[in-house]
Amino acid sequence: MDFAYKVANRRITFIEKLKIKNLQDLQIFVLTADSGSLSAAARILDLSPAVASASLKRLEAELSTVLLLRSTRSLRLSAEGQRFLPAARLALGGLQDAIEEISTGRQVVRDSLQISMPSDLGRNHVLDWLDEFQVRYPEVSLRAQLSDRIADIYRQPVDLAIRYGTPSDSGLVAVPLYSDNRRLLCASPDYLARCGTPQSPADLIEHNCLRFRLGDEVHEHWQFSRAGQTINVAVRGNRVSDDGDAVHRWALAGRGIAYKSALDLVPSLASGRLIHLCADWDGEAAPLSLICADRRQLSPTVILLRDHLRQCCQALAGGLPKTFPGRL
Repeated sequence: MDFAYKVANRRITFIEKLKIKNLQDLQIFVLTADSGSLSAAARILDLSPAVASASLKRLEAELSTVLLLRSTRSLRLSAEGQRFLPAARLALGGLQDAIEEISTGRQVVRDSLQISMPSDLGRNHVLDWLDEFQVRYPEVSLRAQLSDRIADIYRQPVDLAIRYGTPSDSGLVAVPLYSDNRRLLCASPDYLARCGTPQSPADLIEHNCLRFRLGDEVHEHWQFSRAGQTINVAVRGNRVSDDGDAVHRWALAGRGIAYKSALDLVPSLASGRLIHLCADWDGEAAPLSLICADRRQLSPTVILLRDHLRQCCQALAGGLPKTFPGRL
């Protein structure tokens, strides 16, 4: 709760510098601006119109400016009032949050975020993690975009993106969520019973490999390393998809061998519905990160979300096979 109290104290200091001693004056101003009527603001606060008018005049006197231009028939914000209104909301909101935290013992976080995430991890894990986050912070509004297409966070209405790999744009800010993640080979017991089990990555040329398309590029050169040796295998197969969840489902259905992020596969591997293949070879690194366009976007809410997602990723990774190098 330390952060919230710092914010509240900063907002209270803002009021003190203006020598505003009666918070009701601020309330009258904000409610009048919202409703467009001084009488309506008075009714909301159960005050007489005369008291509300005196309150507004007192605030304007403290600021030495006119906040609301009033006539017998109309009322509107002055240019100074338009500039002051956001600050008044901020001050009142900080006090409201602090009071709510004291009464409930829970940090108050208010924000709205639009998040892009991979289809497989997003649908099967991240959506549940976001549910848990909103239970803890119910004032946070989230919009989820599930797609394996790389979101252009400069042009699209996306605040954050959860993505595997290293961003190709060095200007983006990538905050690690699970750095030890790698791709691994897997197939269902049914497929292996019908088609045999590859003993090394080189054997993949004899198997039906389920490939993933990202943009215009099909990921069909699979890389593996062991004891300083790196090999690339050009794989083939009769199925390609631009949706990672579809590739996962094909593997579960016994349609072929998949090469996917280990985090995507944890429940399927733990249940035995998929088998980790060529476990003595390491797949390509696929670190998971939270990406944004500017470090200034790392607001207190985003930091809390980052910490929550990190914990969830660590817990999920605990279910990886013992043969996986990034397993805790």
